Order: sequence, then structure tokens, then C-alpha cells
Amino acid sequence: MTKKVLDGKESWAEHFEDKEKKDVPVTSAEQQESLPEQDSSLSKIAELETELLKHKEQSDRYRDELLRKAADFENFRKVKERESMMASSRALENIIRELLPVVDDVKRVLQHAPLNAETSAEARPYIEGVELVKKSLEKWLDHKGVKAIDSKGMKLDVNFHEAISQVDQPDAEPDTIIDEYQTGYLLGDKVIRHAKVIVAR
Repeated sequence: MTKKVLDGKESWAEHFEDKEKKDVPVTSAEQQESLPEQDSSLSKIAELETELLKHKEQSDRYRDELLRKAADFENFRKVKERESMMASSRALENIIRELLPVVDDVKRVLQHAPLNAETSAEARPYIEGVELVKKSLEKWLDHKGVKAIDSKGMKLDVNFHEAISQVDQPDAEPDTIIDEYQTGYLLGDKVIRHAKVIVAR
């Protein structure tokens, strides 16, 4: 029998044959053929996940090590800064201690200089020069944070004063400083030289 043409393209029989082919379910044999491919994909995924985990652990180790190194370096830097500051402070203290006797000598020169009325025209420039040296030294000390310790008229304080002599002074209370033999100095809050003083008995 002659097949009728469906829409001028195919017969009804061909149409139903194609439809049946499309609707045929996948057999178990076909499923079994696709299983190795699935197993291979799952195995590859598991392998990649393991590799990723290994790299993540390695990255975490490197990160922790880097943080430790950074912390060690920061501690090292702070220690070196502290040591540098302490070394600078000690060097400054040593320079000041060596300079203080010069300041004492300059003060003594001025204390024993004749009064203005008694100063000759020739001696006056020298005395004025010594006064300028004294002012320069005091200015330098002040710039470095060095201050003279108050003594005369104060109560003896062993943290700042060293009593070298005691004298009877009826109008002064005991342990009151009545004279200063050598000026003491502070560098900031630190005593770099105690004042040598004479106190009332």
C-alpha cells in the first residue's frame, strides 16, 4: 500500500517510527557503559579536592610562618630601637658629666672675678668673655634637658643632695641646706650629679 505523505515531508509510519526511537528508554547496558565515565569524573574531582586541600594547608603554613617572622622582626626592631635610645642616652650622660667640671670652673672664675668698679679696662673684656662662655654652656645644657638642682634653703633630700659638712646655724632648722659647695644636675628626671651641700646641724 502506498504511504500517505504527512505535510509533504514524511509518511505516518516514518513519523511513528522516529517517535518510538526517541521514546525508547536507555537500557541497562548503556547505563553500565556510562558508569566508568562517571567514576572517572568523580575520581578526578576527589583528586583535585585532595590537591586543593594540600595546597591550602601548605598556604596556611606559609602564612603562619610569615606572620611569625614579621612578629619576630617587629620585636627585633623594637629591641634595637630601645638599645639605640639607651646607648644615645648613656653617651649624652657621659658627655654632660665630663662637661660639668668645666661649668664649675667657669663659675669659680666669675665668683672670684673683681667687682665691676674694681675691674680694669684691660681685664673687663676677658671677664665678659668668660660670662659669654658660661651662658653658652648653660644654654647647651638647657637644650639637652639638663636642669640644676635647687639646694640652698631647701631641706636635705638624699635623692638629690649629698651633705659634705654640718655646721651650727641657730636661725636654721636642722638638715636645712645653708650653702652649696657644688651644683647638682638632673637630666630629665634622672640625677646625673648630686648637689654637694653644707647643712645646719
